[in-house]
Amino acid sequence: MKYVLGIDFGGGASKATLLGEDGKIKAESTIEYETYHPTPDSSEQNPNDWYEAAKENIKTIIEKSGIDAKDICTLALDAATHTAVVCDKDFNVLRPAIYWTDLRSIKEVNELKESHGELIYEQALHNVSTIWTLPHLLWIKKNEPEIWSKIRYIMFEKDYVRHKITGDYVTDNIEAEGSMLFDFNRQCWSRELCDSIGLDISILPKIVKPMDCVGTVTKEAAIDTGLIEGTKVICGTTDTVMEVYAAGGVSEGDMTVKLATAGRICVVAGKSYPHLNLINYSHIADGMWYPGTATKACASSYRWYRDTFGETYDALNEGAEKIEPGCGGLMYHPYLNGELTPYQDPKLCASFIGVRSGHTKAHFTRAVLEGVSLSLKNCISELDRIGVPHNKKAVIIGGGAKSPLWRQITADCLNMTLIQKENTDSSFGTAMMAGVASGFWSSLSEALEECNKTVSETVPNNKNVEIYEKLLKKHRAVHDALAPIYSEE
Repeated sequence: MKYVLGIDFGGGASKATLLGEDGKIKAESTIEYETYHPTPDSSEQNPNDWYEAAKENIKTIIEKSGIDAKDICTLALDAATHTAVVCDKDFNVLRPAIYWTDLRSIKEVNELKESHGELIYEQALHNVSTIWTLPHLLWIKKNEPEIWSKIRYIMFEKDYVRHKITGDYVTDNIEAEGSMLFDFNRQCWSRELCDSIGLDISILPKIVKPMDCVGTVTKEAAIDTGLIEGTKVICGTTDTVMEVYAAGGVSEGDMTVKLATAGRICVVAGKSYPHLNLINYSHIADGMWYPGTATKACASSYRWYRDTFGETYDALNEGAEKIEPGCGGLMYHPYLNGELTPYQDPKLCASFIGVRSGHTKAHFTRAVLEGVSLSLKNCISELDRIGVPHNKKAVIIGGGAKSPLWRQITADCLNMTLIQKENTDSSFGTAMMAGVASGFWSSLSEALEECNKTVSETVPNNKNVEIYEKLLKKHRAVHDALAPIYSEE
């Protein structure tokens, strides 16, 4: 039996999936790491933490599975977009990586909008905001000039880890699209966008396709990980497209609802839909795209709540299950790091509102879950308003999808049947892609047919749908009332 290994680097953890040529998962492993907040508006990660997590995951996978490492024929990685690693001439990391939830570049965003807004939208197809690499780099230039002057290489999260494994210096086209340094029309790095911040275009990595072989495991990395020197490594790509693929999204209209660090609703489309409130990326399926909307703090809201107020997820869910929909008027707005769709406002703040003396911890817990799901309703409403066609059912993905309670709340808020698959995380999608690249399956579609089955469907409760439709109006009204306050200097 031969195997492929997919490794994901998410917002708070790395997950590895070992997939056999029989289409079955042989072993999985997850290692958490920290996101650091040196100031209230900053979010950073230590690139070495990613590599340490990868090393531990690979060793654990080999030990748990009991296989011979020589039977792993291909390795592939994926990670969140936008997260740049800046290095000196010897590939030494110059500073922690700025994560996409970081808010420090608000001034740089406004500066770029004023000076190059039309150019950015024309070439990068997106509205400039604090999530993108372009303003992150401008922030470094303006606030850490000593770091800026030493930058000779710029990598992205999964590319940095892969560089540690193979020594290569490349990225894929979908990752490049997430940097706001890429010209979608010409499908190459944009000299004009680089010039907008005074960045030397020559220091950016070569762009390849996600399934291209970019190197092999080096002797040093083999010692670090337990892999065999010479094992093939393909480029890999971004986590969201791998989740969309893992969920079965390869045909026009296929939709995913994601309950992860961020909440995403993506639709597979035959074209891009440039719009200030949409995020457009290419798909790994030739000629396809996956335009989507996003709420910024989804599972990260629940993790923040858990870490701040204690208890396990299981205990929190048990309490929340006993609370009636609507939480007796208590509402949560998940704007811990501002918000994306539909407000595009980095200054929004999270809030609990409507608190009464009879509210318990369980009410607050359920309010968090409801608040995120209502924000996802805003996301799907925006897709409908713009006119992106989609199916009437969606596959629910992400860590939050494991919760039956949250799945039901989300189905009720969206008024949509949500399909649960056996496996939908991005490391699984990446492993399937590696399997296609290794010849296990002849196509992306064949891999899906062999590897992933439907587990269940969550059907909306009509009574709860009515409750949440009324609550959504209040939820939006609270945003409208508070937004001007947050925007005050």
